Amino acid sequence: MPGLLRSVWDEPSPAAPPARVWRDWVLVGGFALAIVIEVLARPGLPWRWFAGGVALAVLPTLLWRRTYPLRMVAIAFVVCGLAPLVTGRDLGLNAFVYVLFLAYALLRWGSGREVLAGCAIIAAKLLFSLLVGYMPWSDAFGAFGVLFAVTALGAALRYRTRARQRELDQVKLLERERLARDLHDTVAHHVSAMIIRAQAGLATAASDPSAATDALRVIEAEASRALAEMRGIVKVLRTDEPVDLAPAPRVADLHGLAGRHVLGPAVEVAVTGDVEDLPSPVGTALYRLAQESVTNARRHARNATRIEVSVVADDSSVRLRVTDDGEAAPARAASSGGFGLAGMVERAGLVGGTCEAGPGPGRGWTVTAVLPRS
Repeated sequence: MPGLLRSVWDEPSPAAPPARVWRDWVLVGGFALAIVIEVLARPGLPWRWFAGGVALAVLPTLLWRRTYPLRMVAIAFVVCGLAPLVTGRDLGLNAFVYVLFLAYALLRWGSGREVLAGCAIIAAKLLFSLLVGYMPWSDAFGAFGVLFAVTALGAALRYRTRARQRELDQVKLLERERLARDLHDTVAHHVSAMIIRAQAGLATAASDPSAATDALRVIEAEASRALAEMRGIVKVLRTDEPVDLAPAPRVADLHGLAGRHVLGPAVEVAVTGDVEDLPSPVGTALYRLAQESVTNARRHARNATRIEVSVVADDSSVRLRVTDDGEAAPARAASSGGFGLAGMVERAGLVGGTCEAGPGPGRGWTVTAVLPRS
């Protein structure tokens, strides 16, 4: 148990809690109206105007419940716990149910220390009301059950969001690893060619000037050193694959995706413009984006008969568009958890481009990417 408390105590708060939005103002306005209506509709409630004033005074804490969860919980529950000392009884206003939003926000957005301190404040308020007789045992147990359910919901959503963010980060790291592999394979292929040419020059340089021989030796030494250093760096990324000196895929390899297969729709590839001198990272990213888009369309496009891959290159950029004629399915992006698209966006962003996906104007799904030539 001490270890569990220590882990909770050291738990950081979720990053970048959302600021106040229009829904918060609607929430506060709605509860303010409910408080006024309840005060007017219950003339037999003792100290009803005092209770309504306390409720309205504490209500603005909802506006800061995400950015300052512990402070808002402390203000609300301390005031609600001490106010009955004036009336000698529980305030009895049903509109005070809005404090459940504060308890939820405490578990959802607070740090571990804030959560423990806030839970202690809430428990102290319930215990104080129980001991001084402002709240019967049955109501206390009911209030505890409701607060426990609300805080458990906040904790569940908190850790579900964190788990999804970890998976998304893993996808981004995997995409970076793939890009590093592609870059390594391409550069290693060219460096290996440099070594071979340098060695061939040395073998035929018997009658050449010594300066040329020395230059070839420098080329061989520098190329060998660069290749060894690069293999050592990428070895950190690759834990289970041998180094492959084959060149990474390029735009010309897109035509390998075309054709009609036994299962799934046919793939048509069209390339327009000059794509011969594209930098290797851009060409590789373009191929990977198209490959992933075609794979996703084959898996998830219902009743699709055709997948079109279009590449248009101009002087400054290269545009990729992958469409299918499957049935419209707005939720298709979430069919694989949304991480396939996240990886594609990460891949495009790493080379300075953009990638978007969504339902087509008529049928099917459309993926568009714009990558710079430089």
